[in-house]
Amino acid sequence: MEHIVHPIPPFYRPDSRILILGSFPSVKSRESRFFYGHPQNRFWRLMARLFEEEEVPGTVEEKAAFLERNRIAAWDSIHACDITGSSDSSIRNVEPNDLREILDAADIRHIYTNGRKSQEIYARYCQPQTGREAICLPSTSPANAAWGMDKLAEAWGVILEDFR
Repeated sequence: MEHIVHPIPPFYRPDSRILILGSFPSVKSRESRFFYGHPQNRFWRLMARLFEEEEVPGTVEEKAAFLERNRIAAWDSIHACDITGSSDSSIRNVEPNDLREILDAADIRHIYTNGRKSQEIYARYCQPQTGREAICLPSTSPANAAWGMDKLAEAWGVILEDFR
């Protein structure tokens, strides 16, 4: 187990409408220096499906352009922690992210957490700071094999309400 400080800056623009928070970046995401970098994570395929885009973003530049185009802010609940590999269950000694940077600068209407660990950290550390509730969505991680793509799309479809 090693203590790691989050290496990826928050992604947002002034017109971002929703904030999606993971827990802490996986080894692959830390290597790519962008969110949801593991090829088996279904986040980008799911987002492309929900926003009816033909191409799934693959490069960091394509992912950033997708988030910008669809007015999505992305970050994680955790700033630093002790972690083994990419395992959320191994996370200890949490230091939360200060989300005010995003919330003060962007038009965030709703906050969503990608999985239970992010929701747990958000509720414990971030919500008292922000005063805003977050909606917990099922994890897009490949470890959440019980949720197939159709089931994920149905649950995550709630984010589209902010764009209607």
